[in-house]
Amino acid sequence: MELFVFVVAAAMSVVGALGVVLRRNPVHAALSLVLTLFGVAVLFVAQHAEFLAAVQVIVYAGAIVVLFLFVIMLLGVDRAENLRTEPLASQRVVAGVTGLGMLVLLTLAALSGDDEVLSRGEGIASAVAESDANVNVRQLATSIFSDHVVAFEATSVLLVVAVVGTVMLARRRKTSSEVAQ
Repeated sequence: MELFVFVVAAAMSVVGALGVVLRRNPVHAALSLVLTLFGVAVLFVAQHAEFLAAVQVIVYAGAIVVLFLFVIMLLGVDRAENLRTEPLASQRVVAGVTGLGMLVLLTLAALSGDDEVLSRGEGIASAVAESDANVNVRQLATSIFSDHVVAFEATSVLLVVAVVGTVMLARRRKTSSEVAQ
C-alpha cells in the first residue's frame, strides 16, 4: 500500500511540475503548482510528518498560490502592453541599485551574524521546549531556528523573487498594430 501511495503522489508531483513549466497560460500553470504541492503533502503524510503536510496545504497551496493568482489577475493577462515604454523614468536603474544594495546587506549580515543567529535560535528552541508542546514541534523549532535558519530565510527571498517573476512572465508585448493605436 505504501508503494502505491508513493507512486501516485510522486506522479502527481511530477505531472504538476511539468504543467508549471510547460503551460503557456499562467493561471493553468498556477493550478498545476497546486497539484504539485498536494502531491508533496501526500508524501509528507506517508512519512508521518502530518504537521508539514498541513503547512504544505495551508500555506503553500492555499496562501502562496492564491497570491500568485491574485498577481496574475491583477496584471490582466488578457491585456497586452508596450514593454519598450517605461511608466516611471529610470525605474530599472533604481531597481538594480536597490537590489544590489539588498544583496550586499544580506551578505554582510550573513557573514557577521552567524554566531548571533545560532544563539537566538537556541533560545527560541528552549522556550518551545519549556511548554507542553509536542515533541515534533520542538524538534521542528530547533531545526528551523538554529540549524537551518539561513535556508528558511532564503526561502522567503525565493518567494519574493517568484512573485516578481510571475509579474514579468504575465506581461505580454503589444503588436505593432496595437502600438499605433
